[in-house]
Amino acid sequence: MSKHEKFAFKELSEIKKRVKELGVEIHFQDDLSPLSEPVRIGNRKALNAFAVLPMEGCDSNQDGSPSELVRRRYRRFAAGGAGLIWWEACAVVPEGRANPLQMMITEENTEKFAAALKESRDAAKETMGEDFEAVHILQLTHSGRYSRPSGTKGSPIIAQHDPLLDPRGGISESDPVVTDEYLSSLPEFYAKAAVCAKRAGFDGVDIKACHRYLMSELLAAFTRPGKYGGSFENRTRLLKDSIRAVRKAAGDDFIIACRFNVFDAHPYPYGFGCDTEEFWKFDPSEPLALVKMLCEEGIDLLSNSAGNPYYIYPQVTRPFDLSSMGIPVPDEHPLESISRAFSFTRMIQEAAGDVPVVGNAYTWLRQFIPYVGAANLADKSCRFVGLGRSSIAYPDAPKDVLSGGRMEPKKCCITCSKCTQIMRDQGRTGCAVRDAKTYLPLYQEARKAAEARENKADKERRS
Repeated sequence: MSKHEKFAFKELSEIKKRVKELGVEIHFQDDLSPLSEPVRIGNRKALNAFAVLPMEGCDSNQDGSPSELVRRRYRRFAAGGAGLIWWEACAVVPEGRANPLQMMITEENTEKFAAALKESRDAAKETMGEDFEAVHILQLTHSGRYSRPSGTKGSPIIAQHDPLLDPRGGISESDPVVTDEYLSSLPEFYAKAAVCAKRAGFDGVDIKACHRYLMSELLAAFTRPGKYGGSFENRTRLLKDSIRAVRKAAGDDFIIACRFNVFDAHPYPYGFGCDTEEFWKFDPSEPLALVKMLCEEGIDLLSNSAGNPYYIYPQVTRPFDLSSMGIPVPDEHPLESISRAFSFTRMIQEAAGDVPVVGNAYTWLRQFIPYVGAANLADKSCRFVGLGRSSIAYPDAPKDVLSGGRMEPKKCCITCSKCTQIMRDQGRTGCAVRDAKTYLPLYQEARKAAEARENKADKERRS
């Protein structure tokens, strides 16, 4: 590993040189045509290979329907020209919301989702032409140990106890784990949410199994007794049952996707895809078995991720220049983090065959994303170039690349982690740098409220 460095490249030749010095596997190509190639997803077709990854704003209405900030965000994403737009985490049950303003689709608010989706499709036609139609996927989730459906304190629902994560969430050894009966009830709620999503006009749903939320934690529930823990078959049971329930309810013409963790970067027996002796060593056996299972269940779209954004190694999934408060500087170069993420996607795409896989971890590369993304598409390391934080800062990047062949450096995300900090501070998140008029006041408001809570807690501890 090499020392962490901030992004300081002006020319393509400079970043190519650093990649060579580090000896990491990141490729570049000048021919950007793969980015404009259509991609088949089930019975739909994305008109280009750019994807907006699910980036949560924590800013829906109280009933879970899209607020004006949500509608604005997806209008901007759609107008930006990506072929695939992956809508953010949408809770399937009230107690599974990660925050009081998390998106949640219900029979009562489905028409509000339909209206927001229509606005987005119309925005794309205005900028990309009347014939342009993106594929829209809605991510379905249960937040598990990170549930906070009301107030400022969490109401965690845990699959197993974890000596590293429990203390961070105020969970004691005596707190119960979620019952098998409760877990058995969830596929029905995924199915109901999927039917609502289909009625609203979405092309498909994602059953989220990443970033240590409930479905992700179950993948690593080695210590859990009962039918949802221990063996690989048990640990994947809820995911498999939910896929089957959604397919039965929504039909074969509806896309089912899965965004899942390949590598938790977390010690055994609490981490998925990790060596039993050294948790920084990747063990591909179960992730590959998971991909095989997902493909056998008829999954239409995959997106692999890694790590836990709530823990101390966020660079595993989102390399950065500056991290959010309290997170240590990694002892690896961001290009090493990116190379590792690319290697995961390459492996998953090879195992998935014709099922398209969305790549991630591009944002730190800034204006050089098109050259790297095109190379990854050309050598079949992935089928989509997924943009997360980059989309929040620079939603029209796909249009700029497709029409002008470049991304503007002054519009790129600078990986300062302010968007993450707003979320950690329990605010409404967005880019406080490139979209400062809207989000800098919200960043400052959330920081002030978080500091007030911290000061109050300190006083209570001292008294």
